[in-house]
Order: sequence, then C-alpha cells, then structure tokens
Amino acid sequence: MKLPSSLARLPRDKADTLLLLGSAVLVLAPHASHLPPWVSLLCAATLAWRGAITLRGKRMPSPLVLLPIAALAMAGVQFSYKSLIGRDAGVAMLVLLVAFKMLEMHARRDLYVVIFLCFFLVLTNFFYAQGIGTALLMVAAVLALLTTQMSFQFTGKVPPLRARLAIGARMLLFAAPIAVALFFVFPRLGGPLWGMPGAGGSGGGKSGLSDRMAPGQMSNLAMSGEPAFRVRFEGPVPPKAQLYWRGLVLDAFDGTAWTRGGSIATRSGTSLRVRGQARRYEITLEPSDTRWIFTLEMPGHMPELPGYRTRASHQLELSTDRPLAQRVRYTMISYPEYALDGREALDDPNQWLLLPYGYNPKALAAGLALRKEPLPARRVEQVLRQFREQPYSYTLEPPLLGRHSVDEFLYGTRAGFCEHYSGAFVFLMRAAGIPARVVTGYQGGELNPIDGYLTVRQSDAHAWAEVWLRGRGWVRVDPTAAVAPERVRQNLAAAVPPAAPFGIDALRGLSMFGGSGDSLLGRLRNALGAVNNGWNQWVLNYTPERQRSFLQSLQSNLAGWRIAALITLGAGLLLLARILYLRREINPVEALYSSLCKRLAHLHAGLARAADEGPTAYAARIAATQALAPPSRHAAAEFLRRYSAWRYAPPQPGSLSLRDRQLAATLKRLLSQVR
Repeated sequence: MKLPSSLARLPRDKADTLLLLGSAVLVLAPHASHLPPWVSLLCAATLAWRGAITLRGKRMPSPLVLLPIAALAMAGVQFSYKSLIGRDAGVAMLVLLVAFKMLEMHARRDLYVVIFLCFFLVLTNFFYAQGIGTALLMVAAVLALLTTQMSFQFTGKVPPLRARLAIGARMLLFAAPIAVALFFVFPRLGGPLWGMPGAGGSGGGKSGLSDRMAPGQMSNLAMSGEPAFRVRFEGPVPPKAQLYWRGLVLDAFDGTAWTRGGSIATRSGTSLRVRGQARRYEITLEPSDTRWIFTLEMPGHMPELPGYRTRASHQLELSTDRPLAQRVRYTMISYPEYALDGREALDDPNQWLLLPYGYNPKALAAGLALRKEPLPARRVEQVLRQFREQPYSYTLEPPLLGRHSVDEFLYGTRAGFCEHYSGAFVFLMRAAGIPARVVTGYQGGELNPIDGYLTVRQSDAHAWAEVWLRGRGWVRVDPTAAVAPERVRQNLAAAVPPAAPFGIDALRGLSMFGGSGDSLLGRLRNALGAVNNGWNQWVLNYTPERQRSFLQSLQSNLAGWRIAALITLGAGLLLLARILYLRREINPVEALYSSLCKRLAHLHAGLARAADEGPTAYAARIAATQALAPPSRHAAAEFLRRYSAWRYAPPQPGSLSLRDRQLAATLKRLLSQVR
C-alpha cells in the first residue's frame, strides 16, 4: 500500500498515531447506527481534534479542559439512557472513553490501552448486528489494530505499511484454525449475551405481526423488506396461491380494530381432518419481540423449538411461552387440503357473529339483506363479486377512515390494503349470519434458486378471512384476491399501482436490487441472499443443541479405527509439512548464531548466553573473557559484532537476500575458528 508523499514523510510517531486513529475509526464508525447522534458527533470531533494536534505538532490539551468535557459526556449518557449501567449505556461510555483517551496519550502504555479497548469494542459491534457484512468489517478492524500494535513495537526502521499489513494478515490466518475449532467445540450459552436478562437490551428482536389489526397497520408493515422467516421444502415448492402462512386469528371487533381473544373454546374441541399430499419443510424464523410461530396451512403437528415451550389455541394459532428473541429453526408437516371443524353445526356460533353496536349501519344493512339468499356459499360469492366488479382499488396509501370505517371504505373511498378488505368482508359475513373471522400471517415468498430457500419478508404480511360453512368447516376466503389477484399469484410489488410510494418501488425491485431473477442484478441479489442465508444457518444459528448434535456425530464417526487412522495420518502429514516449511524459512544467519551460542556454552559453562542477553552485550563479555584462547575469543567477538549489525539493520525485501548469503559465509568461517 503506497501512502501519499506528504504522509510518507511524516515522522514515525505521527504516522503511527494517525494509523491508530484510522484503526479506531474502523471500530467506532459502526456504532453510529445505534448511538445517540451527539455521541457520534462528539467522538468524530474528538478524533479530528487529535488528528489536527498530530499533524500540526501542537501540545495535548490540559486535564482542566478534558475533565469538564468528560463529566458533561457522562451526564449526557445518563440523560440519554436514564442509567449508567447496562449494555447500551456501557457501550456508549466505552466509545467516549476511546475517543477521550486519544487526547491523553503520553506514554507507550496509553497507546496499548487504546488498542486493547478497541479490541473489546470490536466485540460490542456484534451486540447490534451479526450479519456477514459486520463480520467482514470487524476482521478488517482487527487487521488494522494488529498492524498498529506492531508498528509501535518495531525498533529501527519500520517496514512499509504494506509489509506490516501482510504480517498482520498472516497472524490472522494462523489464528483462524484455532478460532474455527473453538467455535465448534467451545461450550455455548443458551442464548447470545446481548439477549440475556440484564444485558441492557431487548435482545435485538424486531417487531412483526401484531395481535391487533386496524386500517393502515398492515400496509405500514408491508413497506419493510426485512426477512420474517426462510423456508426449505422437501420436494417442489407449492404454487404461490397455496402459500398461506398462518399466524393469528382475530375474532373480536370493537368498531375500530380487530383483536384476538373474543372467542372461547368449544365443548367438543377443534377437529382437523387432513387429506392429500403432505408438505414437509423446515422454517428458520428470524428474531422478533412476538411469540407467534408461522406454519403453512394447515399444520399437522406441534413444532419443537429448543429452549421454548410451544402451544396451540383452539383456532390453531401456534405460539411459544416467551418472545422469540433469537433465531429458531423447526421442521413441520402441513396439509394444504383440510377440513377444520367440518361438522354439521358449531357448538357456539354466536361468538363468531358478534358485531359492535352503533357502528357501520350501511354495511350492517347490506349484510342483513344478504340473508335473503338461503345458501351461505352464495352470500360469500355475492360479496366477492362486489369486490371484483365494482371500482375497488388495492393501494398502500389508503385514505384515512373515521368512526364508521367499514361504511366509509365500502361505499366511499373504495381503496384499501388487505386489512381493509378482510375486515370489511368479515363484518359483512357476520351481518349476513355466517360465522367469520380474520386470519393474519404471510402470503407468498421469494424462491432463491441458488440455495433453494424461500424467503418470506415483512412485505409479504397479509390478512384474509375464514368463514364457517356447514359440512365444510372453516374455509379460507381471501377477498384481496378478488380485487388484486396479482398479490396472491405473484407478489405485493406486482399488485400495487405504478404510482406507489418510494418504499414499494424498492420492493418492486425485490428489496436490494431491481430486475428479475434472470437478470444480472437478479442473479447477484440471489447470490448475496444465499451467502447471507448460509451465514445465518451455519454461524448465527449454531445453537447449543446443534453443537451437541455435531459433537455426538463427530464422536460416533471417530469411533471407527479406520477414520481415526486416517485423521492421525493426515495430522502427521500436516505436521511434517509444517516442519519442512519452517526449516525452509529459517534464515542461515540465525542458524549459525544458534550454533555459536551452543558451542561457546559447550566450551565453558561460564560462556553460556543468558536468556536476556543480546548479541552486543554477549560480544562485550566474550571479548573480555580469559576462558578462550585469543584466536577463538577474537573470532567469537567478531562473529557477534557482525551478527548484531545484521540483526538490527533495516529489513531487506525477499526471504533471503544476497547480503544474507554473503554474511552467512563469513560467519561460518568465523565459527570454524572458535575452538
């Protein structure tokens, strides 16, 4: 790496200080995404101040200046976090400490304090992001810190920055096998440190579907391209029209929003009859602050989530005993063809017919008029026909609604998102005497052809309806499909009109890049998605349960003597190759110096080199000794003087220079004279 000429001419102490500032910036910059803006600005100003002092050769500020600034900063942390204890407040104080310590470096010890604090702050970056991008950035930060640490330790002329970076990279490569081995075998905690109680944070979970649905709420969630979960099917992926991922059942309407909890369990319980082909798949659910488990309709069994207790409601909502603060993986079997409560009568149908008094009189009257049709299935079809034939539109920016939200939507604005259509449909069905309820979850997903995973994003959040029909049970009805069939057959981006807000324009390009899956950008997007998913599956999701399974599998495989013999042979070959490599890399000058030390110790016990004795001091002692004959004494002293001059001279490019070979020949001649 070639530095600009102005920087290359800087004195060594200034160049090393600027290198330390650059390394600190690599460590501190990612924290700006979660720290209060004033902390980031104060740190940037402090580092810039230190850089100006270094370049201009000014004196460091007095403690009388630094102490008030530090006190005000601590007060700011207390004001921002309401505490000085906890994860977030602690990280903020460490970031400020590193920045302020830059203005208080007076000795070499202070330099190492800053470096070691930066090493610790590298770890804290993973409190907030654990993606592969963060990992690569932290590897670069560690490399920069190692290079900086080495720069302070060189004596004499310092090698170029490119050479120091190469040495740091080799150190990282040598440490990588140990780190990988520790990753696989070191005992793991039940959850990440940032998710433990008292860590000072919520665990990094993200909000997902809520147990309350009001007009406009789902459309806000649909603006997010964040993954909700990923699915891998055993066999072909079902058509998108069958990909309904069941979450919550909302059965109570208060005139403003739909919520859950208004129904009670039936005396005869819930009956589920399945038929047709079973779908087997594995779901990797992203962390969230909710307890809901999503499955393809209809689940055939209860999922098993390590570390959680799962339960099912009588409406087949699956949940856990606490929020899913970490990524979980579970295997499921579902049946797209099913009959839920397919009896001749419900035990208590009135709980699915309740409507609030004094709300939406027009829709209530329309529902009562539907009762003239004796067949419930035809009443359902009449409402769907109304949505298909009349000028209703599907939009992410629906107009605001007032007290009579269903009336205003059905007979006024006629523009809405899935929650508008499902909520209005269930209201009409109940008014028409048909038991009905709202179901929320996700619909569809994007298949990555590289790794075979189906990614379901927050933008795939959806709401549909279920109506109960005699003999058929609860039947899924999606009124959104009557207005915007592209939403179900393709995706959200295909269903919204071209004049959508900016956020959906990004979704139209499927999150990060535009273009179809066959375009260059589409293939790049799929490749990056596959890499990120692999990181999530095999690194971030390496749980204690997976570690135990891996170690048990490794133990069973190692039980066979053939495998053990092969591993032993392989380890022996690697060790031999390493020994040969080291022997090849040993400089002959160093080998001759080692031979001289051994020969002198053999000739006289008092001539053995002390462990802390350098070649210059050793040469002075040998020159003054009377234990050797004058020719041997002079040869040994000359050997050590030449070796010392070579040892502390600036390094030469290449593994073995011409000067090294010439010196080795001279030292070999001098060594032969020591008897």
